[in-house]
Amino acid sequence: MARPKTIRAPTTASLPSNFRIPSSTPSLVKAFGKLSRPALLDLAIQWLDDRNVQSFPPYLEQDDVESVDDDDDETAAYPAEQTVDDVRNAYQDLQDRKGGKREVIDRILEGDWRHGITLRQLAMVDIRYMDDHPSSLRWTALELTRIGADGVPPPSSTADLSGCLPRIHASTFLKKLQQQISPLVKAHYHLVRSASLPLTFLRIFVTNSPYQHPHQLPETLTDSARVIYVAFPDSCPFIYTSIASSGPKASAATTHLVGTDARSLQRLVRDALPKALSHPQERYTLKATSLTAKSLQALLSLRGPGRTNAANGAFSIFADAVVEGSPLDPRPSNTVTPEEYLDRPTHTPEQDEKDTNNSRRKQPNTDLDSDPHASKKRKLAIHSRFGTSGSDLSSAPLDRLDVRLLDSPNASEDTNPEQAQPTISLTFAGSDVISGIRKLTELGVVDPERMPSWMTGEEAVSVATVHQGKRILKDSG
Repeated sequence: MARPKTIRAPTTASLPSNFRIPSSTPSLVKAFGKLSRPALLDLAIQWLDDRNVQSFPPYLEQDDVESVDDDDDETAAYPAEQTVDDVRNAYQDLQDRKGGKREVIDRILEGDWRHGITLRQLAMVDIRYMDDHPSSLRWTALELTRIGADGVPPPSSTADLSGCLPRIHASTFLKKLQQQISPLVKAHYHLVRSASLPLTFLRIFVTNSPYQHPHQLPETLTDSARVIYVAFPDSCPFIYTSIASSGPKASAATTHLVGTDARSLQRLVRDALPKALSHPQERYTLKATSLTAKSLQALLSLRGPGRTNAANGAFSIFADAVVEGSPLDPRPSNTVTPEEYLDRPTHTPEQDEKDTNNSRRKQPNTDLDSDPHASKKRKLAIHSRFGTSGSDLSSAPLDRLDVRLLDSPNASEDTNPEQAQPTISLTFAGSDVISGIRKLTELGVVDPERMPSWMTGEEAVSVATVHQGKRILKDSG
């Protein structure tokens, strides 16, 4: 019996979640190979759960009867099981014994899902990898700000952030987002709750229109350069965006198309997000925060539902409940003052003498270490600038700090900072940049009293554009 002829009709609908990628696609092995063996088995058992098996049906013996080629199962490495329960038992047996993850990948691609991996399954693989490796991508924090009646967003200092959060209904939001993106590219959306962090992930995969490019390679559906992630923290006026890979990794044949290179994809989604969140008489926009980090936990600490950016640096003494009250509290307090706390000895005299001797052996030419009064003054200055977190790794580590100086010796003072190009660019990189700068101040390399606030973590930024000694907001995205 001849198969009915396929008819292609233009539509603005998104790519369906049950759209299958051929299991023989080589890039699928790489995509699944990112996960550990236990994570792969957990996903397979999740797909076979009674609540999900209709969306991810495995290949069974009854499918062999309907297959055109009767020799498929005879030559297959993994014969088809009779029932779904048999497939579940097979993966439970793999959980009970040791083995390599390639065995699990082959079982999935060549056995139980040999008829194809759906876009939703691939999205679940990527989300599981992010949950297991929260520092695998670089995230940028953006502030969601309501636009006034005059079309201008209010200043950050006067905006009521807690009162401008829009209510998000998942299906409605995705439908409105699709309306913004669909005229340019075809996209697949996957919205899921994070298993380890208080936020919701949105994975967006875009591809070329199938009507203009009907013959696309299967590898296109697994290209990480076409994926952008958006994270929505709970009860927070910020969102986080990230691109899976940088622009140069995208193929040269597709970078000229709309939405296929990383920068165009990011701009396309960033422009569509606030419009999808807006309602009649209630419009929103996204503002840059100059904060980028690989750690999602750092973004949640600095631009999250907790203390956001009001309790870093010197203000951490209040957020950490070291001192009761706040610097704006007019009421008298009988508790210890910040000055008394910073002046309080934290070591015994014997420990102080031992630390001083060790410091002298490490830094024999440092004059500050030879003067106990100067050392104590420096210690108090460090506490007042960096707060009470200490020199250990903080709960919000920044792995990178980019500084761009716009001032030039030959430039006039009235140079427009928005049009000026950086004269000097500095980059600090490490596991925790702010803690590293604090360590330099403890060694006497940097003067803590002359440091700008963005170097102490007080402003919670990872990108600083400096003009005439002051940090200015300049969106580089």
